Amino acid sequence: MSVRIRLMTCGWLETGLGMLFAGGEGRVRLPIPSVLIEHPKGIAVFDTGLHAELAHDTSRLRSSQELFDVHMVSDDALGAQLQRLDVDPASVNFVINSHLHFDHCGGNEALPNATLVVQQPEWQAGHMDKLIARDVYSPADFDFGQPVQLLQGEHDVFGDGSVRCIPTYGHTAGHQSLVVRTDTTEYVFCADTCYFKATLEQSVLPSFGYDLQAQAGVLDTLRGLQAAGATLIFGHDPDQWPTLGTELH
Repeated sequence: MSVRIRLMTCGWLETGLGMLFAGGEGRVRLPIPSVLIEHPKGIAVFDTGLHAELAHDTSRLRSSQELFDVHMVSDDALGAQLQRLDVDPASVNFVINSHLHFDHCGGNEALPNATLVVQQPEWQAGHMDKLIARDVYSPADFDFGQPVQLLQGEHDVFGDGSVRCIPTYGHTAGHQSLVVRTDTTEYVFCADTCYFKATLEQSVLPSFGYDLQAQAGVLDTLRGLQAAGATLIFGHDPDQWPTLGTELH
């Protein structure tokens, strides 16, 4: 079965590098990826980027406004991007969130008929009062009433091994990455378990995280997948992402 992968950039965020790469200096401009996966059995989107409202009003970021500068126009929002690709947002079957931070789930609202596929610990954390009060999560970013499929570990989305959620807990309580196999290549979309290529090469973690020791262990898992022939797509790498183009084969 042939799988098609198309890449979308749902805006950019600018922040201090030291927050994402311990010891890093200066500012970094981060691409906000979303991945369209077209499978003979259906359509999935992995991560949905920034909420469309952020193109003109950043108040929904709450205290995160102090950490990030948003670079986004209306055409960067997920719904608009899918329409340019001749994909009806209402036709998407699955929205797979790596985790529920605002820059990975803001476009969930644009996919009204999709089942949300998320790890159970992440869904629970996203609704935890103390984390909402600290602006770690906001259900207004991700919970739009779609059906929710809660996972506890690895999951085969279409049942043929070509699109698999793999648990990569650490950055958050229930972070997951996505493995997608085309006719020629296996790709691993790392999301925030590994922001940059340098994160993997130098084993330098962010300055924050739910469980940094667990995240360090995940880097070993990613190295193993890479050694077995997989191509890693890092979560927000401003050097790698622009080189990938709009479609992977």
